[in-house]
Amino acid sequence: MSNSGYVLLVEDDASLRSLLQEELALDGHRVMVASSASEGMAMVLQQSPDLVVSDLRLPDGDGLQVLRRMQAEGRTVPFIVITAFGTVDQAVDALQAGADDFLTKPLSTDHLRLKVKRLLAHAALSDELARYRSQSNNPETLGLMGESPAMDRLRQEIRQVARSDAAVLINGESGTGKELVAHAIHNESDRRDGPFIPVNCAGIPPELMESEFFGHEAGAFTGARQTRKGLFAEASGGTLLLDEIGEMPLALQAKLLRVLQEGKVKPVGAEREEAVDVRILAATHVHLADAVGRNEFREDLYYRLETLMLSVPPLRQRDDDIELLAMHFLRQSADRHGRGFLRLGDSARQALMDYPFPGNVRELASAIERAVTFCDGDTVQPEHLPDRIRKRQLDAASNTAAVNPEQPGAGLSEWPTLEVLQRDYVAKVMTAVEGNKRRAAQVLGINRRTLYRWLESEEKER
Repeated sequence: MSNSGYVLLVEDDASLRSLLQEELALDGHRVMVASSASEGMAMVLQQSPDLVVSDLRLPDGDGLQVLRRMQAEGRTVPFIVITAFGTVDQAVDALQAGADDFLTKPLSTDHLRLKVKRLLAHAALSDELARYRSQSNNPETLGLMGESPAMDRLRQEIRQVARSDAAVLINGESGTGKELVAHAIHNESDRRDGPFIPVNCAGIPPELMESEFFGHEAGAFTGARQTRKGLFAEASGGTLLLDEIGEMPLALQAKLLRVLQEGKVKPVGAEREEAVDVRILAATHVHLADAVGRNEFREDLYYRLETLMLSVPPLRQRDDDIELLAMHFLRQSADRHGRGFLRLGDSARQALMDYPFPGNVRELASAIERAVTFCDGDTVQPEHLPDRIRKRQLDAASNTAAVNPEQPGAGLSEWPTLEVLQRDYVAKVMTAVEGNKRRAAQVLGINRRTLYRWLESEEKER
């Protein structure tokens, strides 16, 4: 998220206008200028600036006219008023009209640049927060965060399978959000008003599975003091998610197949079967086809389930979603910790983008939780992230910066010095900007005095 933007400067003093335009351009802002209120209002409508700096007194009115025109058009961007005749009343009037700041002349250009930078950063944060809230609250997303093509395809498939009442197999690596996908299927189906019951097959002892799923009669076994409904009956009218279905014993798989075929269950100790109206969703992180080949999963049950199969993409195939998800988790974690709105620093954001996340979305959420815990300011930096993520970024930077000598086995003595690299890079930048020193200084991230000093030093050496 950059703090530079498209700035409209409305100032009738030509010399001051040129000075401020040049100073703001040093920070990477694209600056358009106007010398009157009418010209400024026209530019607001034509160019859609990210921020406006306007003199209060203009030849054909005042800067607040520009502000009011923006408000009438529904444009809400930061607005700074400057004047040579500042009074407390004028400042109050400007702020009440909706201006974000009020500065008096003689103007400190450094102060103005800082104000512009902060207001643009705050506006960017507000826009970012609104975007993430829109994503999380938008019913079109089905409760699944992400704007990548992979997530768009998944949401389309969810809507399609939700129209059916058949069993669905949800494949995906650990941490990809298979339960969220199952919940989305339930919410999109005609069973949305019924119960949604998720159960982890790996978390139930094998000897208790049959009773847990199908229920039991009182006295059916030691400790069964009263009749108990099973999970299939509890989910009747709704949806039952069998997570990690690959962990279900073969004997119970046969009974599950009968439920899918007949819609009936037989509680432990009961003499008759009972009808249940439940939709079965199954989730797994293993390849069930391979498990069938190892005789660890019933082939007939597999083919019954895989008729409708969804694959949840791993996070490494959703690069476009990493920042969106990170900000979503950042907001959630900050709320839990009683913190204000936190932002991701550029380096931290890049570190997350460079990391493959083998633990997928769950690992990303855990990394952000750690970052919020260790972040003392308002910006998450790389040092707040887990070591494995920072190490990946450092390794990538090291590999990028490494110099590969042309001759195999060449020694360090053949590597160019930093001075040589600097001179060559500056020369390339100057060529690229066609000798524009101000633009070259922006690209190099230095002030023009430093650039002049470098160029003069190079000229003397020649």
